[in-house]
Parts: sequence; structure tokens; C-alpha cells
Amino acid sequence: QVQLVESGGGLVQAGGSLRLSCAASGRTFGSYSVGWFRQAPGKEREFVAAISWSAGSTHYADSVKGRFTISRDNAKNTVDLQMNSLKPEDTAVYYCAADRSIRWYPSGNLDEYDYWGQGTQVTVSS
Repeated sequence: QVQLVESGGGLVQAGGSLRLSCAASGRTFGSYSVGWFRQAPGKEREFVAAISWSAGSTHYADSVKGRFTISRDNAKNTVDLQMNSLKPEDTAVYYCAADRSIRWYPSGNLDEYDYWGQGTQVTVSS
């Protein structure tokens, strides 16, 4: 069993930056791919970024490429999402999730993720 806790959300002006962190419990976390997803009011949850268990592969949604960077530290059981050049349309609740299947390329499909955090709110003002 893996438990995930997100932190780092908040209110920021457009063009600003935030760094989200996902802290995990569980000895097997280092073998899981981890993804970040977001859900805006009235919209479906959508993929943002993901990283493989070894950090050898990353995957980004087109809407965040070049602005967001995902990274992980398996020694600390953390996965971070650095978000730069934030836009009002990035406003959402951000969730991290862990995929226990062994994949060399991390999935962008939320149905393939087994464990989820409670989410952290990111609000970008114009």
C-alpha cells in the first residue's frame, strides 16, 4: 500500500512559479511510475506530467511542455512538479498518483494509476 500527500499549492499571479511536491510512504514507491493530474471546476481530471520509476523517462501534456518539469528523488520518496510561466488556465486541484505496473514509459492514462493523493489547490490570477 502506498499513501501520497501533495503540498506546495497556493495562489500565484500569472507568469509566476510554484513547486508542488508529492511525498509517499511505502518501501516499493521507488519502483512505481508517478504522474501529476489536475482537475478544474466543472472539468474532467486531466493528465499533466509523469515520470518513470527510474526517472529515465518523462511525459508531459502538450499544454505544459516547456513550462513544467517533473522530477523524483527515490531516496526521499518524493516527486516534484516545478511549474513556471503559470497561466490562469493552470488553475486546478493538482493530484499525484502512483502506477504500480512496471513501465519504461510512464502512462498519461489516469485509469492506469492505482494510488492517489488528496490533491492541492493551485490558483493562478490574471
